[in-house]
Amino acid sequence: MNKRVRRLMRESCLKNKKMIIKTKRLILRSWKKGDEKELIENISNPNVSKFLSEVPCPYKMKDAKEWLKISKEKNVFAFAIILESEKQIVGGIGLHDTNKFKGISELGYWLGEKYHRQGIMSEASRAVLDFAFKKLKLRRVYAYAYIKNEASNSLLKKLGFKYEGMMRKHARAKSTGKIHDCNVYGLLKEEWK
Repeated sequence: MNKRVRRLMRESCLKNKKMIIKTKRLILRSWKKGDEKELIENISNPNVSKFLSEVPCPYKMKDAKEWLKISKEKNVFAFAIILESEKQIVGGIGLHDTNKFKGISELGYWLGEKYHRQGIMSEASRAVLDFAFKKLKLRRVYAYAYIKNEASNSLLKKLGFKYEGMMRKHARAKSTGKIHDCNVYGLLKEEWK
């Protein structure tokens, strides 16, 4: 297959939002109808939702259906994280507020509590950052992490993100109503390994 055909196929996939990325243990794919049950099972947990601004707890079917609509929006590249050994969704990751003209996007992610501390999010994040810099040709990806979310702050530093400051009382968790200070991190294309 020549380069032009591969490029056209890639562009077609991006336009249709049918994306699949495979890693050693994971399949990252676009969210689709039928994912609602597994989404609810993993995200409707206070230990997961307390660090997510837009996620209520309990998370209901109407919330899942709304998310599936949002995941198809033009400036969103959202992936369900599937642990290949279990053949089920264990979390979500994506690029939000993507602006190709500016070359920037926000990285967001979550993982079901049962799957914490197994290196899953590191593996998924690396794949999505490769996608951001190599396929979408972005120049900068940024992320926010609640100050109290030690795991997220640690992950971003491990991935090479640079701490850029703190935004006081920037976020409010829908699940708890609590207001949080957020650390801001940024990663430039030339800093990505």
